[in-house]
Amino acid sequence: MGAVLKRCASLGYGALAAMRKLVLAGILVASPLAADEAADQAVIAMLGDSLTAGYGLAPDAGLVPVLERWLQAQGAQVRLINAGVSGDTTAGGLARIDWTLTPEVEGLVVALGANDLLRGLDPAAARTNLRGILEAGRDAGVAILVVGVPAPLNYGADYKAEFDAIYPDLAQEFGALYVEDLLAPMQEATADGTRLETFLQPDRLHPNPAGLELIVAGLGPQMLALVVRIAQ
Repeated sequence: MGAVLKRCASLGYGALAAMRKLVLAGILVASPLAADEAADQAVIAMLGDSLTAGYGLAPDAGLVPVLERWLQAQGAQVRLINAGVSGDTTAGGLARIDWTLTPEVEGLVVALGANDLLRGLDPAAARTNLRGILEAGRDAGVAILVVGVPAPLNYGADYKAEFDAIYPDLAQEFGALYVEDLLAPMQEATADGTRLETFLQPDRLHPNPAGLELIVAGLGPQMLALVVRIAQ
């Protein structure tokens, strides 16, 4: 059953909730071996927006399942829960953090803020929302990784400076691991003249499989560090 649960976790809340109901009803019974395997896994919820949800990609080809496979290939015993909701803002993440942090969750990745930027929302409000999310994670006793979202210059230098400072400030305040920019690996890959569009879907916003491969390789080391923190 461990593989089935893993698959449902990658698909998101609906499938995972349905599987849990079956387990509680006694329809599915885990073998002792499966139970032991599950007990050894670090369970991490990835709270994010469409990038986390896997927008535009096949269910098994989004960020969460691809990252999970990458981590397991490095020897990490981990299960990732897809808590990504397309279009979600930091306020949306705060509204659902309590039911994201189920008792099984030991680690939390916070990757929100891109939609706040797209809407030009107040950086102070984003900071308040993200602090609320991290407070909930701290109170739940989970290890945390904060993923930053650098602001463009569309709203001016002052707005960018205020927004960009949110993530390192909060990561330091809460003793969380930190990744400056989830999409940076794609930008770095253009240094040899490769066009950024090579790594993007036709909407020029979301990564395609090639872009996702770069993102996972960039995010992976800090995810491994998160797994280590959970084990400590």
